[in-house]
Amino acid sequence: MEPRPQPSNNSRNYLLAALLILAALNLLLIYFYYQERQDNKSKDATIAAKTEEVLVAKTKLDSISAQLDAKIAEIQKLGGSVDSLMKVKAQLETDKRELRNVTTFDSKKYDQKIRNYQNLLAQKDQEIARLKEENGVLASQNEALTQENSGLKAEKQSLSDSVASVTTQNQELAEKVTIAAALHAENIVVNALNARGKETDGGTYKAKRIDKLRISVRLAPNGLAKQEEKQMYLRILDPNGATIADMATGSGEFTYGGQGMIYTATQRFNFDNSRQQVDFIFGRGGQRFNEGRHVVEIYCEGFRIGEGEFTVK
Repeated sequence: MEPRPQPSNNSRNYLLAALLILAALNLLLIYFYYQERQDNKSKDATIAAKTEEVLVAKTKLDSISAQLDAKIAEIQKLGGSVDSLMKVKAQLETDKRELRNVTTFDSKKYDQKIRNYQNLLAQKDQEIARLKEENGVLASQNEALTQENSGLKAEKQSLSDSVASVTTQNQELAEKVTIAAALHAENIVVNALNARGKETDGGTYKAKRIDKLRISVRLAPNGLAKQEEKQMYLRILDPNGATIADMATGSGEFTYGGQGMIYTATQRFNFDNSRQQVDFIFGRGGQRFNEGRHVVEIYCEGFRIGEGEFTVK
């Protein structure tokens, strides 16, 4: 009886080779997925930083524009020529309009422009001083001061002290009334909307399922608050503490505590003291939110009236 032929190991070797190839392909796919995810995070951070720089540049240009208007008015009053300044003003307005395009913003270019404008303002201060001297403004002021009666000065000082005391008391009272009349957010709810408009609650959402956010602010009743049109500001801070802002979707700057602060969105509403709800609908124009805890801050009439949060995973 002839012996049976031994099974070939070729099939087993082929199977092992195929498994090794599949494993290598899976590792390669995982690497590409991780790399794309890191690239997206880096792009989001870059866009946020660039938007912040644009808003800072806009604030500086707005300040320069106000100073330039004041100097044009003063030079005209003193009889000087403002033709060159009017050309500078036109260029300044062009520079401000160009800031609307965040993608083409060049921080170095605008830093140089701002320095040039500031140098020009300093030069115009010297021109104004010269014009004042030529017109005898300083001389007339000194002459008027030397002719003041000492008795009248004392009487005016006494009256000024009394007025200052009353004014201080009124200011203190007004501040107390203002604080008492400040609005307060009873609660802040952040829900996610997908691309089809379906709303999800819970406070924790997947980044790929967030097309927009609905931020609902419930206002507590306050009998001291005026029932009138008011303006509310929304700030969304990402996990790194940076303000999410985009000038194309309505972001800008407001004043809080005497300093400029960037806001994400704003809207006006009529306060009617009915425990009403004010809703913000905010989207990032296709950009995803970064993973992690986001803070929501609400401001109205110079006060921070509430804070909430949501998490992106």
